[in-house]
Amino acid sequence: MAVKDRDQTSVADGRDEDLEDGGAAADKTDDDTAAAAAPPRPPPPPNGGYGWVCTACVAVINAHTWGLNSSYGVFLAHYLATDTYPGTTPLEYAFVGSLSLACALLVSPLATLGVRELGTKPTMMLGVVLEAASLVLASLSRRIWHLFLTQGILFGVGMGFLFVPSVPVVPQWFTTRRSLASGVATSGSGLGGLVYSLAAGAMIERLGPAWALRILGMLALAVNAVCVLLVRDRNRVIKASQLAFDLALLRRPEYVLLLAYGWFSMLAYVTLIFSLANYANEIGLGAAQAATVSAVFNLGQALGRPLIGYFSDRTGRIGMAALTTLLAAVSALAVWIPATAYGTLVAFALLGGAVAGTFWVTVAPVTAEVVGLRHVASGLNVMWLTIVLPCVFSEPIALQIVAGTGRYLGTQLYVAICFVAAAACTAVLRGWKIGEADELCRLTGQEPDQIDQEKTAYDDELGARAQAAGRKRMLLDCLRLDKV
Repeated sequence: MAVKDRDQTSVADGRDEDLEDGGAAADKTDDDTAAAAAPPRPPPPPNGGYGWVCTACVAVINAHTWGLNSSYGVFLAHYLATDTYPGTTPLEYAFVGSLSLACALLVSPLATLGVRELGTKPTMMLGVVLEAASLVLASLSRRIWHLFLTQGILFGVGMGFLFVPSVPVVPQWFTTRRSLASGVATSGSGLGGLVYSLAAGAMIERLGPAWALRILGMLALAVNAVCVLLVRDRNRVIKASQLAFDLALLRRPEYVLLLAYGWFSMLAYVTLIFSLANYANEIGLGAAQAATVSAVFNLGQALGRPLIGYFSDRTGRIGMAALTTLLAAVSALAVWIPATAYGTLVAFALLGGAVAGTFWVTVAPVTAEVVGLRHVASGLNVMWLTIVLPCVFSEPIALQIVAGTGRYLGTQLYVAICFVAAAACTAVLRGWKIGEADELCRLTGQEPDQIDQEKTAYDDELGARAQAAGRKRMLLDCLRLDKV
Protein backbone atom coordinates (compact mmCIF):
# COMPACT_ATOMS: atom_id res chain seq x y z
CA MET A 1 0.00 0.00 0.00
CA ALA A 2 2.82 2.38 0.82
CA VAL A 3 4.42 1.73 -2.57
CA LYS A 4 1.11 2.30 -4.30
CA ASP A 5 0.55 5.59 -2.41
CA ARG A 6 4.05 6.74 -3.33
CA ASP A 7 3.38 5.92 -7.00
CA GLN A 8 0.10 7.83 -6.98
CA THR A 9 1.79 10.77 -5.28
CA SER A 10 4.55 10.76 -7.93
CA VAL A 11 1.98 10.71 -10.71
CA ALA A 12 0.08 13.61 -9.12
CA ASP A 13 3.30 15.59 -8.70
CA GLY A 14 4.19 14.93 -12.33
CA ARG A 15 0.78 16.19 -13.43
CA ASP A 16 1.23 19.33 -11.32
CA GLU A 17 4.64 19.94 -12.92
CA ASP A 18 3.15 19.42 -16.37
CA LEU A 19 0.39 21.89 -15.57
CA GLU A 20 2.94 24.44 -14.32
CA ASP A 21 5.14 23.93 -17.39
CA GLY A 22 2.11 24.15 -19.62
CA GLY A 23 0.96 27.35 -17.89
CA ALA A 24 4.39 28.89 -18.24
CA ALA A 25 4.48 27.90 -21.90
CA ALA A 26 1.02 29.38 -22.39
CA ASP A 27 2.11 32.61 -20.69
CA LYS A 28 5.20 32.75 -22.91
CA THR A 29 3.07 32.18 -26.01
CA ASP A 30 0.71 34.97 -24.96
CA ASP A 31 3.65 37.32 -24.43
CA ASP A 32 5.10 36.44 -27.83
CA THR A 33 1.71 36.95 -29.47
CA ALA A 34 1.31 40.35 -27.81
CA ALA A 35 4.81 41.36 -28.87
CA ALA A 36 4.10 40.25 -32.41
CA ALA A 37 0.79 42.12 -32.43
CA ALA A 38 2.35 45.39 -31.22
CA PRO A 39 3.64 47.44 -34.16
CA PRO A 40 7.42 47.75 -34.10
CA ARG A 41 8.76 51.20 -33.34
CA PRO A 42 10.43 52.72 -36.43
CA PRO A 43 14.21 53.06 -36.32
CA PRO A 44 15.47 56.51 -35.30
CA PRO A 45 16.21 59.00 -38.08
CA PRO A 46 19.80 58.75 -39.38
CA ASN A 47 20.43 62.38 -38.33
CA GLY A 48 22.38 63.00 -41.53
CA GLY A 49 23.54 60.80 -44.38
CA TYR A 50 21.34 61.07 -47.45
CA GLY A 51 19.27 63.53 -45.44
CA TRP A 52 21.79 66.23 -46.34
CA VAL A 53 21.23 65.52 -50.05
CA CYS A 54 17.49 65.90 -49.47
CA THR A 55 18.13 69.10 -47.51
CA ALA A 56 20.17 70.57 -50.38
CA CYS A 57 17.49 69.61 -52.91
CA VAL A 58 14.72 71.16 -50.82
CA ALA A 59 16.82 74.32 -50.45
CA VAL A 60 17.18 74.60 -54.24
CA ILE A 61 13.45 73.91 -54.71
CA ASN A 62 12.69 76.68 -52.21
CA ALA A 63 14.95 78.99 -54.21
CA HIS A 64 12.93 78.25 -57.35
CA THR A 65 9.50 78.52 -55.70
CA TRP A 66 9.45 80.96 -52.78
CA GLY A 67 12.59 82.68 -54.04
CA LEU A 68 11.07 83.22 -57.46
CA ASN A 69 7.86 84.39 -55.85
CA SER A 70 9.83 86.98 -53.86
CA SER A 71 10.91 88.55 -57.13
CA TYR A 72 7.29 89.59 -57.68
CA GLY A 73 8.11 92.61 -55.51
CA VAL A 74 10.37 93.79 -58.36
CA PHE A 75 7.66 93.10 -60.96
CA LEU A 76 5.15 94.91 -58.73
CA ALA A 77 7.35 98.00 -58.55
CA HIS A 78 7.70 97.93 -62.37
CA TYR A 79 3.95 97.49 -62.92
CA LEU A 80 3.17 100.41 -60.60
CA ALA A 81 5.85 102.68 -62.05
CA THR A 82 4.96 102.10 -65.73
CA ASP A 83 1.19 101.48 -65.46
CA THR A 84 1.71 98.26 -67.44
CA TYR A 85 -2.00 97.40 -67.37
CA PRO A 86 -3.85 100.75 -67.68
CA GLY A 87 -6.68 101.28 -65.22
CA THR A 88 -5.34 98.73 -62.73
CA THR A 89 -5.19 99.89 -59.12
CA PRO A 90 -2.29 99.19 -56.74
CA LEU A 91 -4.66 97.00 -54.73
CA GLU A 92 -5.28 94.76 -57.77
CA TYR A 93 -1.56 94.44 -58.45
CA ALA A 94 -1.00 93.50 -54.81
CA PHE A 95 -3.58 90.71 -55.07
CA VAL A 96 -1.50 88.96 -57.76
CA GLY A 97 1.31 88.24 -55.31
CA SER A 98 -1.13 87.41 -52.53
CA LEU A 99 -3.02 84.99 -54.78
CA SER A 100 0.12 83.00 -55.50
CA LEU A 101 0.79 82.58 -51.79
CA ALA A 102 -2.82 81.70 -51.02
CA CYS A 103 -3.10 79.10 -53.78
CA ALA A 104 0.18 77.47 -52.74
CA LEU A 105 -1.32 76.95 -49.29
CA LEU A 106 -4.88 76.10 -50.37
CA VAL A 107 -3.76 73.13 -52.46
CA SER A 108 -2.09 71.51 -49.43
CA PRO A 109 -4.88 68.92 -48.94
CA LEU A 110 -4.69 67.96 -52.63
CA ALA A 111 -0.91 67.79 -52.51
CA THR A 112 -1.02 65.59 -49.41
CA LEU A 113 -3.59 63.33 -51.07
CA GLY A 114 -1.32 63.13 -54.10
CA VAL A 115 1.63 62.07 -51.94
CA ARG A 116 -0.47 59.42 -50.22
CA GLU A 117 -1.91 57.98 -53.46
CA LEU A 118 0.84 58.62 -56.02
CA GLY A 119 4.00 59.27 -54.04
CA THR A 120 6.18 62.29 -53.38
CA LYS A 121 8.02 62.46 -56.71
CA PRO A 122 4.99 62.35 -59.09
CA THR A 123 3.17 64.95 -57.02
CA MET A 124 6.14 67.30 -56.99
CA MET A 125 6.80 66.78 -60.71
CA LEU A 126 3.27 68.02 -61.42
CA GLY A 127 4.19 71.17 -59.51
CA VAL A 128 7.34 71.59 -61.63
CA VAL A 129 5.31 71.62 -64.85
CA LEU A 130 2.55 73.90 -63.56
CA GLU A 131 4.94 76.48 -62.14
CA ALA A 132 7.03 76.72 -65.31
CA ALA A 133 3.89 76.95 -67.47
CA SER A 134 2.50 79.74 -65.29
CA LEU A 135 5.51 82.00 -65.86
CA VAL A 136 5.57 81.41 -69.61
CA LEU A 137 1.83 82.09 -69.87
CA ALA A 138 2.18 85.19 -67.67
CA SER A 139 4.58 86.60 -70.26
CA LEU A 140 1.68 86.57 -72.75
CA SER A 141 -0.73 88.45 -70.47
CA ARG A 142 -2.52 91.47 -71.94
CA ARG A 143 -5.05 92.15 -69.17
CA ILE A 144 -4.75 92.19 -65.41
CA TRP A 145 -7.07 89.19 -65.08
CA HIS A 146 -4.63 87.23 -67.25
CA LEU A 147 -2.01 87.99 -64.62
CA PHE A 148 -4.38 86.86 -61.86
CA LEU A 149 -4.78 83.47 -63.57
CA THR A 150 -1.11 82.92 -64.46
CA GLN A 151 1.38 84.68 -62.19
CA GLY A 152 -1.19 84.51 -59.39
CA ILE A 153 -3.29 81.32 -59.31
CA LEU A 154 -1.40 78.91 -61.60
CA PHE A 155 2.01 79.82 -60.18
CA GLY A 156 0.64 79.34 -56.67
CA VAL A 157 -0.82 75.91 -57.47
CA GLY A 158 2.47 74.77 -58.98
CA MET A 159 4.42 76.14 -56.03
CA GLY A 160 2.07 74.35 -53.62
CA PHE A 161 2.53 70.96 -55.27
CA LEU A 162 6.29 71.44 -54.91
CA PHE A 163 6.37 73.04 -51.48
CA VAL A 164 3.82 71.03 -49.46
CA PRO A 165 5.34 67.56 -50.10
CA SER A 166 8.88 68.85 -49.53
CA VAL A 167 8.45 70.40 -46.07
CA PRO A 168 7.98 67.15 -44.06
CA VAL A 169 10.90 65.45 -45.85
CA VAL A 170 13.76 67.20 -44.04
CA PRO A 171 12.56 66.63 -40.41
CA GLN A 172 12.16 62.91 -41.19
CA TRP A 173 15.93 62.53 -41.63
CA PHE A 174 17.15 64.31 -38.47
CA THR A 175 16.90 64.38 -34.66
CA THR A 176 19.39 66.68 -32.91
CA ARG A 177 20.16 68.53 -36.17
CA ARG A 178 16.54 68.97 -37.23
CA SER A 179 16.36 72.76 -36.88
CA LEU A 180 19.77 73.26 -38.51
CA ALA A 181 18.67 71.18 -41.50
CA SER A 182 15.38 73.09 -41.71
CA GLY A 183 17.30 76.36 -41.55
CA VAL A 184 19.56 75.29 -44.42
CA ALA A 185 16.56 74.11 -46.46
CA THR A 186 14.54 77.28 -45.94
CA SER A 187 17.56 79.51 -46.59
CA GLY A 188 17.13 78.52 -50.22
CA SER A 189 14.14 80.83 -50.51
CA GLY A 190 16.27 83.74 -49.32
CA LEU A 191 19.13 82.86 -51.65
CA GLY A 192 16.72 82.43 -54.55
CA GLY A 193 15.03 85.70 -53.69
CA LEU A 194 18.43 87.43 -53.65
CA VAL A 195 19.50 86.06 -57.02
CA TYR A 196 16.17 86.39 -58.77
CA SER A 197 15.34 89.85 -57.43
CA LEU A 198 18.58 91.14 -58.93
CA ALA A 199 18.18 89.03 -62.07
CA ALA A 200 14.54 90.04 -62.57
CA GLY A 201 15.40 93.71 -62.15
CA ALA A 202 18.22 93.46 -64.70
CA MET A 203 16.16 91.43 -67.18
CA ILE A 204 13.14 93.75 -66.91
CA GLU A 205 15.38 96.73 -67.62
CA ARG A 206 17.14 95.12 -70.61
CA LEU A 207 14.62 92.65 -72.06
CA GLY A 208 11.27 93.72 -70.64
CA PRO A 209 9.00 91.87 -68.19
CA ALA A 210 7.73 89.34 -70.77
CA TRP A 211 11.14 87.85 -71.55
CA ALA A 212 12.11 88.03 -67.89
CA LEU A 213 9.14 85.78 -67.07
CA ARG A 214 9.97 83.32 -69.87
CA ILE A 215 13.58 82.95 -68.81
CA LEU A 216 12.61 82.45 -65.17
CA GLY A 217 10.07 79.81 -66.19
CA MET A 218 12.59 77.80 -68.21
CA LEU A 219 15.17 77.94 -65.42
CA ALA A 220 12.62 76.79 -62.85
CA LEU A 221 11.60 73.84 -65.05
CA ALA A 222 15.14 72.53 -65.46
CA VAL A 223 16.38 73.00 -61.89
CA ASN A 224 13.26 71.83 -60.05
CA ALA A 225 12.97 68.67 -62.16
CA VAL A 226 16.51 67.55 -61.24
CA CYS A 227 15.93 68.22 -57.53
CA VAL A 228 12.63 66.32 -57.46
CA LEU A 229 14.34 63.25 -58.91
CA LEU A 230 16.89 63.30 -56.06
CA VAL A 231 14.51 63.90 -53.10
CA ARG A 232 13.66 60.82 -51.02
CA ASP A 233 11.10 60.73 -48.19
CA ARG A 234 10.81 58.33 -45.22
CA ASN A 235 7.00 58.26 -45.03
CA ARG A 236 6.79 54.46 -44.97
CA VAL A 237 9.55 54.09 -42.39
CA ILE A 238 7.97 56.46 -39.86
CA LYS A 239 4.39 55.41 -40.75
CA ALA A 240 3.43 59.03 -41.40
CA SER A 241 -0.25 59.91 -40.98
CA GLN A 242 -0.90 61.85 -44.17
CA LEU A 243 -4.37 63.20 -43.40
CA ALA A 244 -5.59 66.13 -45.45
CA PHE A 245 -7.63 67.45 -42.50
CA ASP A 246 -6.73 66.22 -39.02
CA LEU A 247 -9.22 68.47 -37.25
CA ALA A 248 -8.70 66.62 -33.96
CA LEU A 249 -5.56 68.71 -33.58
CA LEU A 250 -7.72 71.81 -33.16
CA ARG A 251 -8.87 70.48 -29.78
CA ARG A 252 -5.33 70.93 -28.45
CA PRO A 253 -4.68 74.47 -27.10
CA GLU A 254 -0.95 74.22 -27.75
CA TYR A 255 -1.60 73.52 -31.43
CA VAL A 256 -3.99 76.47 -31.65
CA LEU A 257 -1.19 78.64 -30.25
CA LEU A 258 1.07 77.33 -33.01
CA LEU A 259 -1.56 78.30 -35.60
CA ALA A 260 -1.83 81.79 -34.09
CA TYR A 261 1.95 82.12 -34.32
CA GLY A 262 1.72 81.35 -38.03
CA TRP A 263 -1.22 83.72 -38.55
CA PHE A 264 0.47 86.78 -37.02
CA SER A 265 3.87 85.96 -38.53
CA MET A 266 2.41 85.87 -42.04
CA LEU A 267 0.53 89.14 -41.61
CA ALA A 268 3.87 90.81 -40.90
CA TYR A 269 6.20 88.83 -43.16
CA VAL A 270 4.19 89.01 -46.39
CA THR A 271 3.64 92.74 -45.91
CA LEU A 272 7.34 93.27 -45.39
CA ILE A 273 8.58 91.20 -48.30
CA PHE A 274 6.24 92.81 -50.84
CA SER A 275 6.44 96.37 -49.48
CA LEU A 276 10.17 97.03 -49.36
CA ALA A 277 10.68 97.75 -53.07
CA ASN A 278 7.64 100.02 -53.21
CA TYR A 279 8.70 101.76 -49.97
CA ALA A 280 12.09 102.42 -51.57
CA ASN A 281 10.32 104.13 -54.47
CA GLU A 282 8.17 106.13 -52.03
CA ILE A 283 11.24 107.66 -50.35
CA GLY A 284 12.69 108.66 -53.72
CA LEU A 285 15.01 105.76 -54.58
CA GLY A 286 15.32 104.52 -58.16
CA ALA A 287 14.29 101.16 -59.61
CA ALA A 288 17.81 99.73 -59.38
CA GLN A 289 18.13 100.76 -55.73
CA ALA A 290 14.68 99.31 -54.95
CA ALA A 291 15.72 96.00 -56.52
CA THR A 292 18.91 96.06 -54.45
CA VAL A 293 16.91 96.57 -51.24
CA SER A 294 14.77 93.53 -52.05
CA ALA A 295 17.89 91.54 -52.87
CA VAL A 296 19.57 92.48 -49.58
CA PHE A 297 16.43 91.45 -47.68
CA ASN A 298 16.69 88.03 -49.30
CA LEU A 299 20.42 87.93 -48.53
CA GLY A 300 19.51 88.47 -44.89
CA GLN A 301 17.15 85.50 -45.09
CA ALA A 302 19.80 83.31 -46.70
CA LEU A 303 22.31 84.17 -43.97
CA GLY A 304 19.96 84.30 -41.01
CA ARG A 305 17.91 81.14 -41.44
CA PRO A 306 20.73 78.59 -41.03
CA LEU A 307 21.94 80.50 -37.97
CA ILE A 308 18.46 80.45 -36.45
CA GLY A 309 18.29 76.72 -37.11
CA TYR A 310 21.74 76.09 -35.63
CA PHE A 311 21.02 77.94 -32.39
CA SER A 312 17.51 76.49 -32.18
CA ASP A 313 18.96 72.99 -31.84
CA ARG A 314 21.21 74.18 -29.01
CA THR A 315 19.07 76.66 -27.08
CA GLY A 316 15.56 75.33 -27.73
CA ARG A 317 13.44 75.48 -30.86
CA ILE A 318 10.36 77.18 -29.44
CA GLY A 319 12.38 79.63 -27.36
CA MET A 320 14.48 80.66 -30.36
CA ALA A 321 11.30 81.17 -32.41
CA ALA A 322 9.97 83.54 -29.75
CA LEU A 323 13.23 85.48 -29.42
CA THR A 324 13.92 86.01 -33.12
CA THR A 325 10.30 86.91 -33.86
CA LEU A 326 10.51 89.58 -31.15
CA LEU A 327 13.76 90.83 -32.73
CA ALA A 328 11.88 91.21 -36.01
CA ALA A 329 9.42 93.54 -34.26
CA VAL A 330 12.25 95.53 -32.69
CA SER A 331 14.02 95.92 -36.04
CA ALA A 332 10.82 97.26 -37.65
CA LEU A 333 10.37 99.83 -34.88
CA ALA A 334 13.99 100.85 -34.38
CA VAL A 335 15.40 100.65 -37.92
CA TRP A 336 12.65 100.58 -40.56
CA ILE A 337 10.67 103.59 -39.29
CA PRO A 338 13.74 105.91 -39.29
CA ALA A 339 14.96 104.47 -42.63
CA THR A 340 14.47 107.39 -45.02
CA ALA A 341 17.87 107.07 -46.74
CA TYR A 342 19.26 104.32 -48.95
CA GLY A 343 21.97 103.17 -46.52
CA THR A 344 19.61 102.88 -43.56
CA LEU A 345 17.05 100.98 -45.61
CA VAL A 346 19.71 98.53 -46.81
CA ALA A 347 20.76 97.98 -43.18
CA PHE A 348 17.16 97.26 -42.22
CA ALA A 349 16.73 94.91 -45.18
CA LEU A 350 19.73 92.86 -44.03
CA LEU A 351 18.74 92.79 -40.34
CA GLY A 352 15.02 92.37 -40.96
CA GLY A 353 15.61 89.67 -43.54
CA ALA A 354 17.68 87.67 -41.05
CA VAL A 355 14.82 87.40 -38.52
CA ALA A 356 11.56 88.21 -40.33
CA GLY A 357 11.28 84.73 -41.86
CA THR A 358 11.72 82.91 -38.55
CA PHE A 359 8.35 81.20 -39.06
CA TRP A 360 9.59 79.33 -42.13
CA VAL A 361 12.70 78.08 -40.33
CA THR A 362 10.86 76.92 -37.23
CA VAL A 363 7.44 75.77 -38.44
CA ALA A 364 8.40 72.17 -39.28
CA PRO A 365 10.65 71.48 -36.25
CA VAL A 366 8.25 73.20 -33.83
CA THR A 367 5.28 71.34 -35.32
CA ALA A 368 7.20 68.11 -34.69
CA GLU A 369 7.69 69.23 -31.06
CA VAL A 370 3.97 69.93 -30.66
CA VAL A 371 2.25 67.07 -32.54
CA GLY A 372 5.01 64.45 -32.93
CA LEU A 373 6.99 63.37 -35.98
CA ARG A 374 4.29 61.00 -37.26
CA HIS A 375 1.74 63.80 -37.48
CA VAL A 376 3.94 66.55 -38.92
CA ALA A 377 2.39 66.41 -42.40
CA SER A 378 -1.15 66.54 -40.98
CA GLY A 379 -0.24 69.35 -38.60
CA LEU A 380 1.35 71.36 -41.38
CA ASN A 381 -1.68 70.92 -43.64
CA VAL A 382 -3.95 72.64 -41.14
CA MET A 383 -1.27 75.32 -40.68
CA TRP A 384 -1.09 76.04 -44.42
CA LEU A 385 -4.86 76.44 -44.62
CA THR A 386 -4.88 78.67 -41.54
CA ILE A 387 -2.39 81.16 -42.96
CA VAL A 388 -4.16 81.53 -46.32
CA LEU A 389 -6.14 84.60 -45.24
CA PRO A 390 -3.18 86.57 -43.85
CA CYS A 391 -1.19 85.74 -46.98
CA VAL A 392 -4.00 87.02 -49.22
CA PHE A 393 -4.91 90.18 -47.34
CA SER A 394 -1.69 91.30 -45.65
CA GLU A 395 -0.25 93.33 -48.54
CA PRO A 396 -3.64 94.80 -49.62
CA ILE A 397 -4.19 95.87 -46.00
CA ALA A 398 -0.76 97.52 -45.98
CA LEU A 399 -1.42 99.38 -49.24
CA GLN A 400 -4.81 100.55 -47.95
CA ILE A 401 -3.14 101.91 -44.81
CA VAL A 402 -0.66 103.81 -46.97
CA ALA A 403 -3.43 105.09 -49.25
CA GLY A 404 -5.52 106.23 -46.28
CA THR A 405 -2.74 108.01 -44.41
CA GLY A 406 -0.39 108.99 -47.22
CA ARG A 407 2.52 107.59 -45.19
CA TYR A 408 4.13 104.23 -44.49
CA LEU A 409 4.23 104.74 -40.70
CA GLY A 410 0.92 102.97 -40.13
CA THR A 411 2.11 99.96 -42.14
CA GLN A 412 5.39 99.85 -40.24
CA LEU A 413 3.57 99.85 -36.89
CA TYR A 414 1.17 97.19 -38.18
CA VAL A 415 4.12 94.93 -39.07
CA ALA A 416 5.75 95.43 -35.66
CA ILE A 417 2.53 94.74 -33.73
CA CYS A 418 1.93 91.51 -35.66
CA PHE A 419 5.45 90.30 -34.91
CA VAL A 420 4.95 91.07 -31.18
CA ALA A 421 1.70 89.06 -31.18
CA ALA A 422 3.45 86.13 -32.89
CA ALA A 423 6.26 86.22 -30.31
CA ALA A 424 3.72 86.21 -27.47
CA CYS A 425 2.06 83.08 -28.88
CA THR A 426 5.37 81.22 -29.01
CA ALA A 427 6.27 82.36 -25.49
CA VAL A 428 3.09 80.75 -24.11
CA LEU A 429 3.66 77.68 -26.31
CA ARG A 430 7.12 77.43 -24.76
CA GLY A 431 5.50 77.38 -21.32
CA TRP A 432 3.38 74.42 -22.42
CA LYS A 433 6.43 72.53 -23.65
CA ILE A 434 8.26 73.09 -20.36
CA GLY A 435 5.28 71.70 -18.44
CA GLU A 436 5.07 68.71 -20.78
CA ALA A 437 8.78 68.00 -20.32
CA ASP A 438 8.46 68.19 -16.52
CA GLU A 439 5.61 65.68 -16.58
CA LEU A 440 7.57 63.30 -18.83
CA CYS A 441 10.45 63.44 -16.35
CA ARG A 442 8.08 62.64 -13.49
CA LEU A 443 6.39 59.75 -15.30
CA THR A 444 9.59 58.16 -16.59
CA GLY A 445 11.86 58.99 -13.65
CA GLN A 446 14.48 60.40 -16.01
CA GLU A 447 16.24 63.70 -16.49
CA PRO A 448 15.18 65.84 -19.50
CA ASP A 449 18.33 65.00 -21.49
CA GLN A 450 17.85 61.27 -20.82
CA ILE A 451 14.32 60.98 -22.20
CA ASP A 452 14.07 59.18 -25.55
CA GLN A 453 11.90 61.69 -27.42
CA GLU A 454 11.43 59.37 -30.39
CA LYS A 455 10.18 56.60 -28.07
CA THR A 456 7.80 58.80 -26.09
CA ALA A 457 6.40 60.20 -29.36
CA TYR A 458 5.01 56.73 -30.12
CA ASP A 459 3.57 56.18 -26.62
CA ASP A 460 0.15 57.81 -27.01
CA GLU A 461 -0.95 57.39 -23.37
CA LEU A 462 2.27 58.82 -21.96
CA GLY A 463 2.17 61.69 -24.44
CA ALA A 464 -1.45 62.56 -23.65
CA ARG A 465 -0.76 62.76 -19.90
CA ALA A 466 2.29 64.96 -20.42
CA GLN A 467 0.44 67.26 -22.84
CA ALA A 468 -2.45 67.71 -20.41
CA ALA A 469 -0.03 68.62 -17.61
CA GLY A 470 1.66 71.19 -19.83
CA ARG A 471 -1.65 72.92 -20.60
CA LYS A 472 -2.31 73.53 -16.91
CA ARG A 473 0.94 75.44 -16.41
CA MET A 474 1.67 77.05 -19.77
CA LEU A 475 1.10 80.61 -18.57
CA LEU A 476 3.13 80.12 -15.38
CA ASP A 477 6.03 78.31 -17.03
CA CYS A 478 6.50 80.57 -20.06
CA LEU A 479 8.99 82.76 -18.15
CA ARG A 480 11.22 79.88 -17.06
CA LEU A 481 14.65 79.63 -18.68
CA ASP A 482 14.51 75.91 -19.53
CA LYS A 483 15.77 74.79 -22.93
CA VAL A 484 12.76 73.95 -25.12
